[in-house]
Amino acid sequence: MKTRILLAVIMTIFLVAGIGSYSVKAQEWTSVQKEVWQNVNNYWDLMAKGDIAGFMAYIHNDYLGWDNEDPVPSTKEETQKWLQFALQGTKTLIYNIKPLGIKVYGDFAFVHYYYYEVREKEGKQKTDFGRWTDILMRQGDKWVMIGDHGGSEKQEQ
Repeated sequence: MKTRILLAVIMTIFLVAGIGSYSVKAQEWTSVQKEVWQNVNNYWDLMAKGDIAGFMAYIHNDYLGWDNEDPVPSTKEETQKWLQFALQGTKTLIYNIKPLGIKVYGDFAFVHYYYYEVREKEGKQKTDFGRWTDILMRQGDKWVMIGDHGGSEKQEQ
């Protein structure tokens, strides 16, 4: 029993130290990395407001993404169809996204982040959290998603 407690304490210390080091790295981002992250914030804000059309404007026509819950990747059209269905009557009460890493290679960027959100549907609050990797491509003056992978780490409550 004491060994389990000691192991849990050690793991917690490493986890807290690791999260703290990511915060320091975030402060050292380049202007391009900050621009990419701002675009991620923009499309999360649109989704939180229920603006599916606005969100879809950040999705490239050749998009192919893979949610953890889906058996196969989805196209832009399939994603829009499922979002319209899944978000009917759903309201995002609060959410937070935390960047864990952003790599930019010319006109492409890879963004790893963690999310937490609370939504309401049919009078019931549901929490969800997990991780995403978004692959963005510069298109004009904004970064659009051409691919992604991730999703919930648990089933919704």
